[in-house]
Amino acid sequence: MERTIYQFEDFARSAGNSARAPLRLQPASRSGQAVRVGVILNRRSHQNLAETRECEGRSNVTVACPDTRHDIVHELARFAERGIDLLVISGGDGTVRDVLTMGQSVFGNNWPKIAVLPKGKTNALNVDLGSPEDWTLSQAIAAYTNGRTVRRRPLAVQPIDSKDPPVLGFIMGAGAFSLGVDAGQDAHKIGFFNSLAVGMTSAWGVLQALFGSDGNQWRRGTRLKLAYLPSGREIERSDFGDALRRHLMLASTLQTMPLDIKLFGKGQNGIRLAVLDHPRRRVLFSVPAILAGWHPRWLKTQGLHHVAAEGFTMTLDTPFVLDGEHFAPGSYRIEQGPELTFVAE
Repeated sequence: MERTIYQFEDFARSAGNSARAPLRLQPASRSGQAVRVGVILNRRSHQNLAETRECEGRSNVTVACPDTRHDIVHELARFAERGIDLLVISGGDGTVRDVLTMGQSVFGNNWPKIAVLPKGKTNALNVDLGSPEDWTLSQAIAAYTNGRTVRRRPLAVQPIDSKDPPVLGFIMGAGAFSLGVDAGQDAHKIGFFNSLAVGMTSAWGVLQALFGSDGNQWRRGTRLKLAYLPSGREIERSDFGDALRRHLMLASTLQTMPLDIKLFGKGQNGIRLAVLDHPRRRVLFSVPAILAGWHPRWLKTQGLHHVAAEGFTMTLDTPFVLDGEHFAPGSYRIEQGPELTFVAE
């Protein structure tokens, strides 16, 4: 089944529409007054009906159910005009990506605090933030005053030499990762969501790579060039497999992954990357231990690299995935976006 391939120009065109909106700066929290809340509800998201009912009758809560990214821009501009203290995003990782991307030209460097209600098919960001899966609007509003705050910087992804706003997201991958997302979307259709879908599709991908031939799509990888920013130095590569191809690349700024997978190295800051050059069976047989945090030094010599970067460039000839959606092949810059403050239980 073919997947929709999203174009960066579509995001940039929608985000640019907010430049005409008359905006004002966010106010400081007002002592003794109710927290002003703006809620973006994805009406198509899994489990969101109850949240729609909870928003009713709250004078301090403004609710929007945008149908398009163009609509998101204008609803966020309306929230900014109202001077919201808390932006609540009720949906999955894709909804969060779209709202953050569209909000750049609305909020600039003056974002309100953000709460995420995990109502989508995949909610990796919420796993990292540590709030419960059944977190409600009432709990999120209470957490604005009494809860924890977590600071995260999303990935900022944009075509090289583009002056358009980047797309902001938290988990990005290419090669076998893209195939895994395809398999995960098919898993959603038969009722598997969140960590269960991640575990099932990860296991399927490992089995395909272990027992398939080098012509199998799960083994052949993708043409992928990776280089550090700003130096331009190529990200390390072993001698295994085709020198122009990589089997898998995964990048994120999250600290905790679904199922508590510990694929990234310890003590990594900035953008964390895991890159596998070629699916050598010695590495694949070690996957359960690797995902549990066992990262012996010999993995690097076998083509599995754990690296950290302030930014990097990527050139590839197949689509890549950012927070569950496919984007077109090409050459891209990946840096760190604005520091955002999330409230959590």
